[in-house]
Amino acid sequence: MRKHLFLLALALVCCCFWSVQAEVYTSIGQMTDLIYTEKELVQSLKEYIQAEESKLAAVKSWANKLDVLTRASTSDPEVYLAHPVNAYKLMKRLNTEWSELESLVLQDPSDGFISNMTVHRQYFPDEEDEKGAAKALMRLQDTYKLDSESFSKGKLPGMHHNAILTVDDCYDMGKTAYNEADYYHAVLWMQQALRQMDAGEEHVVSKADVLDYLSYSVYQMGDLPRAIELTRRLVAIDSSHQRAGGNLRYFEKLLSKQLKELNQEVQEPATEEPIQLGTYKRPKDYLPEREIYEGLCRGEGVKMTSERRSRLYCRYHDGNRNPRLLLQPMKEEDEWDSPHIVRYLNALSDSEIEKIKELAKPRLARATVRDPKTGVLTTANYRVSKSAWLEGEEDPVIERVNQRIEDITGLTTQTAELLQIANYGVGGQYEPHFDFSRKDEPDAFKTLGTGNRVATFLNYMSDVEAGGATVFPDFGAAIYPKKGTAVFWYNLFRSGEGDYRTRHAACPVLVGCKWVSNKWIHERGQEFRRPCGLTEVD
Repeated sequence: MRKHLFLLALALVCCCFWSVQAEVYTSIGQMTDLIYTEKELVQSLKEYIQAEESKLAAVKSWANKLDVLTRASTSDPEVYLAHPVNAYKLMKRLNTEWSELESLVLQDPSDGFISNMTVHRQYFPDEEDEKGAAKALMRLQDTYKLDSESFSKGKLPGMHHNAILTVDDCYDMGKTAYNEADYYHAVLWMQQALRQMDAGEEHVVSKADVLDYLSYSVYQMGDLPRAIELTRRLVAIDSSHQRAGGNLRYFEKLLSKQLKELNQEVQEPATEEPIQLGTYKRPKDYLPEREIYEGLCRGEGVKMTSERRSRLYCRYHDGNRNPRLLLQPMKEEDEWDSPHIVRYLNALSDSEIEKIKELAKPRLARATVRDPKTGVLTTANYRVSKSAWLEGEEDPVIERVNQRIEDITGLTTQTAELLQIANYGVGGQYEPHFDFSRKDEPDAFKTLGTGNRVATFLNYMSDVEAGGATVFPDFGAAIYPKKGTAVFWYNLFRSGEGDYRTRHAACPVLVGCKWVSNKWIHERGQEFRRPCGLTEVD
């Protein structure tokens, strides 16, 4: 912009010289005017040079910062992205910050950089990705009861290095929540932005903007005294703020009215205290067992008593003398007695896992759920992962894994679903659900023509540093991922009735990269392998 102004001014001066050049020496007065014009041009030229130098310095600073960052991230991408803060900041960086750099460079177009950006932009995350990553951090914050300061400083369980959230990162987190009318999280993150700002941390966002969002969010949480205190701080900083004065008068009037109705005297709001996790009650949502489910994810409320544990055993399992397991039987461990859940050790080798991941990665797509009202498959916030489906004919490894599942369980996989590979992203989860079709959705698997899901065989293809457990809220079990192992349970009783105790969930991944493969085995073909029982709960 300054460059264009400079050129325009230069053109005007040229026109001026052209019009008076024949008489310029005849008038000192006119010449003195040109002196001041030249002075303005010199100042304009200096500003243009300064703007160019500032832009170049900013671009150099970006390049140096990102060079250090990409060297660290590319050394081991999965380990780097295992930290949810790194994953969020990657979404934010590519969606927002690279666009800012593009705008900066476009001030003096650089064809090579822009063409490169154009080629890669089609693969960049968009606004929805950045918002989704921010909401994932909030989900982790709730599930694992982590305060905003711990997240901001990167202090997460299982992590030996930290990833820092700046004032502006915290502000963007709070704004994401605010725009979703999620005032609970808006308060937590705007408060954290304010805390870091007051501590002297550098920032781009203004304190007035932070206080504006924070005060209104606090008001929405029903805390009028604190909203008044925060709004007064805002007015003190910016007395001409568009909304602050009106909000303050409204809040004070509302508080006075409430106190009068309670026959209490109007008092000055107490001095503001830091807003911490637990200051306000988290709003209830659609999930009735939310507290039990999240408690199990944290390792709380697990009902594995010493008496119950004494009834659990480990053994060698040869699949009823299956020829393929006689010489190398599976190591089988009881995870739960009723319903019976077992874990198999060494169910997958490292080479098999890598091959499966290699086949699945190009096909990964957002996992879907069946809408109970329409029966149509759709995405949902309560299932955050990507999945792919692999057929046995595609590779000998898949065929071998399918055969191994059949040998271990004694059930045929001819009518089972394809092997599903799932990879969980930042805060990846699948909230409590049933694997089998209930009576209110009898047509869920009708198109398959193989009956209901009789059993689930779940392979863990990675370790997870923190979070990511498979939990069963009904009876308080938590099963943790362990690479190369598999867990197995029946979803249906022998009578064909669903075992509602098997409602389970995949807890949000706090730290790590979680890979699993699922084999859902159906009823058809199991008539002689798992005969029907005589009673409803057999």
